[in-house]
Amino acid sequence: MNALSIPTWIIHVSSVIEWIAAIWLIWNYGQVTGNRGWYGLSLGMLPALVSAMCACTWHYFDNSPSLEWLVTLQAAMTVVGNFTLWAGAVWVWRNSKQSLTIQDSKEQ
Repeated sequence: MNALSIPTWIIHVSSVIEWIAAIWLIWNYGQVTGNRGWYGLSLGMLPALVSAMCACTWHYFDNSPSLEWLVTLQAAMTVVGNFTLWAGAVWVWRNSKQSLTIQDSKEQ
């Protein structure tokens, strides 16, 4: 566990906790607004969380060469996470656009 300094560990761990909280808040926002696109965005955040946990795990075990596969998994999850976040954002945008169109037609 000596691979990182204490302040760096604090940043790593707090970032993971913050990401989990963001996933939960976005999911709840989807429930409150009724826009299912927010569910997609929160689910799209999960691969990035896996990526962060891979990094923390590898560092926890002092960057052990036997766990180098975690670095590859982290990179893969980052790529997958970037795509799923993009897809989730598009889903939110499309659902928001759809609800605006429905609201406009009701007002007329």
